[in-house]
Amino acid sequence: MSASASRIVSSLAHRSALASSVPLTARGLPVHYSTWSRLVRPAARQLSTSPEAGAQREARAGRSPTRGTTRVGRRGFATEAGKGEAAAEAAKPAEEAAEAAEGLAEEPPAAPEDPLAALTAANEALAAEKAALKDQLLRSLAEQENIRGIAKRDMEAARNFATTKMAKSLLDVSDNLARALEAVPEEKRGDAANPDLVSLYEGVSMTEALLVKSFAANNLLRFGEVGDAFDANEHNAMFEYEDETKEGGTIGQIMKVGFKLNGRVIRAADVGTVKKR
Repeated sequence: MSASASRIVSSLAHRSALASSVPLTARGLPVHYSTWSRLVRPAARQLSTSPEAGAQREARAGRSPTRGTTRVGRRGFATEAGKGEAAAEAAKPAEEAAEAAEGLAEEPPAAPEDPLAALTAANEALAAEKAALKDQLLRSLAEQENIRGIAKRDMEAARNFATTKMAKSLLDVSDNLARALEAVPEEKRGDAANPDLVSLYEGVSMTEALLVKSFAANNLLRFGEVGDAFDANEHNAMFEYEDETKEGGTIGQIMKVGFKLNGRVIRAADVGTVKKR
């Protein structure tokens, strides 16, 4: 007997016991009839509608209550078709287990893992990771060093060539003073008969010398002398001529001197070169 049927039977017994203590009903019927109508009939109806009662009724009618169970005839005996289906259903788990066992037998057993090989592979992986991290570190250090070098060069350039624009503007003043000195004939530079010209020449010469000294104090140096080898990076060849007394490819004449600021050419010298023979 199932648990639900047991609970219904116990409920019926409890309600019957309660009914014995009731003397009469409102309709004047005997105690046992009224008690059954009021208390026992609902419990009996509940018992008749339970799943177990339905299964018993289907079994008595000759129908299988659920799929896969043995068919039962009207008198409760199993038919041949029901026995065959039940045997087939019972044999399915055994067939599935046999197929699973065959599949496991066909698969080769896994080879045991070699601990030495595993340690070797782990060591190689760690070595590769170490090499990659070292390479990244070296590249980062090199990049930082390059950045420091570039910043240092930029600072030095800013410090050394900050006065380039002002220096270029003063070069014209130096050129004009040099032209003024060259305009005075050499024989009149010390002529006592013309003291004013001598005083003017001396004053211009002193001014030009003081300006050149100031240039040198700030690393602004003039270059370009007759006889120097021609250098296209420092000289502008204005013309070329033949001169037997001078070596070919050298500077024969200076039209305008050049200047360098901290070793950098800020103005090339305009020269005439001697033609190579």
